[in-house]
Amino acid sequence: MNRYLVVSPHTQEDCAKAIKIVEAASGLTRWDWGCKDGEHCGWVVVEAESNQQALLVVPPLERHKARAIKLVRFTPEEIRAMHA
Repeated sequence: MNRYLVVSPHTQEDCAKAIKIVEAASGLTRWDWGCKDGEHCGWVVVEAESNQQALLVVPPLERHKARAIKLVRFTPEEIRAMHA
């Protein structure tokens, strides 16, 4: 299973609506939000088989704006090999 950072942006005007939609669909406790700092976006890390599966955590009405980024952790050996 892979880990993905799901990024779900919204406008300031749609802020309350976007957060209510996420709350109704998947709950707010898993998400982090930048709205109070002027960055109208939600982030959540999920385990999924693919980018498409990871995006399922985003409600359908907001999904077209979202993206999923596969996360990896490098070992020190992998870092050295990349720069060799």
